[in-house]
Amino acid sequence: MKNLGAIASITHSHEKYTFRDAGFKKIIIALTAASIINFANLYFVQPITPLLARTYSVSSATAGLSISAAVISMVIGLLFFSFLSDRVGRIPIMHITLLCTLLPLAVMPLVHSFELFLVLRFIQGIFMAGLPAAAIAYISDEVDSKSVGLGITMYIAANAIGGTIGRIFVGTIADVTSLQTSLFALLALEAVLFVIYFLILPKSYFFAPSERSMKNDLAGMFSHVGNTMLIPAFLMGILLQFSFTGVWTFLPFYLEKEPFHLSVSNISFTYLAYFAGTTGAMVAGRISIHVKKTTIVSVGIIILICGTLMTNIQSLGMVIVGLCLVCLGFFVSHSIMAAIVNERATHHKAGASSLYLVCYYIGVATGGTLVGHIWESVGWLAVTAISLLVIPFAVITVRQGGRKLGKRVG
Repeated sequence: MKNLGAIASITHSHEKYTFRDAGFKKIIIALTAASIINFANLYFVQPITPLLARTYSVSSATAGLSISAAVISMVIGLLFFSFLSDRVGRIPIMHITLLCTLLPLAVMPLVHSFELFLVLRFIQGIFMAGLPAAAIAYISDEVDSKSVGLGITMYIAANAIGGTIGRIFVGTIADVTSLQTSLFALLALEAVLFVIYFLILPKSYFFAPSERSMKNDLAGMFSHVGNTMLIPAFLMGILLQFSFTGVWTFLPFYLEKEPFHLSVSNISFTYLAYFAGTTGAMVAGRISIHVKKTTIVSVGIIILICGTLMTNIQSLGMVIVGLCLVCLGFFVSHSIMAAIVNERATHHKAGASSLYLVCYYIGVATGGTLVGHIWESVGWLAVTAISLLVIPFAVITVRQGGRKLGKRVG
């Protein structure tokens, strides 16, 4: 009761932000800086996987573990930090974990063993879970209900910006200098971004510590596993990322071969295609106010599949167009699916969002390893054909949306 009274008194002096407020813009700017730190750390290894394979004398599938090691520990961290953020607050979790992601990065340039490199990536992944575990809940706490959907899609768009900057920044510098120099440069950039994030992020006014036991929270979270309205969404989270990560992790190996023969630096610039995804996620967020979310997801998946298959055309121009479509389709689908999960969960919404993210990162982990064996044994066509697996779960999700709408009308 004390907590409810405190929140009620604060509410009189402070209202939740709408998308027109300066506070909303500060949240987006701060979380964009945080996203660049977090997702640059997660994805900087992708364009340099051939370089890692040569430097440490490992196979392409083994080099792909540099993504999977971080993502597997992120899945563990997501569950832990999502519960912790309900108790100690969103902002402390984001502050501490963001700072801790910088420490393994400072050591990585100094190691001479791929096994040690993977250990550092695993440690880094645990702390990288802090931002996604708390950021969406922070937005939901502080932003008006009519603007929450836009805030979430803009945050997810910022994730894409972070991944893009990390890939291009490290890939370009590593190609003209060395792997070690590129990692130290990334560390310097992220230190500056952390200061920007720390100074701009608005304080939390509406967070209320959970008074539920950990056992009740776990039961509430895992009750979503049996929710037939959410199961297809969780499976789509896995398959969307499995396909997407597979394409982008093994793209460098595809583009360094005939007929492309691209350098690491040139391959890094193909990740500019992510800006198509960033734009798509923000536009999808605005359109979702007027158009059914399941319709937007369907369009996004069609674009994703067309883009992945287009990369098989032996023309660099067509590959680049295909990659832009891959990013556009993926981020439109993913950003709206995150909003659909939040909408369909009738209770423990933070738990439902965390489960979706767990599924999402399972897709990253498996896409970064299993697809490697598909690439080595079958080739690029098989890698791109994986996107077709999304179709049945998309159909189920769309039909469920139609049934739900029908019930409301009736």
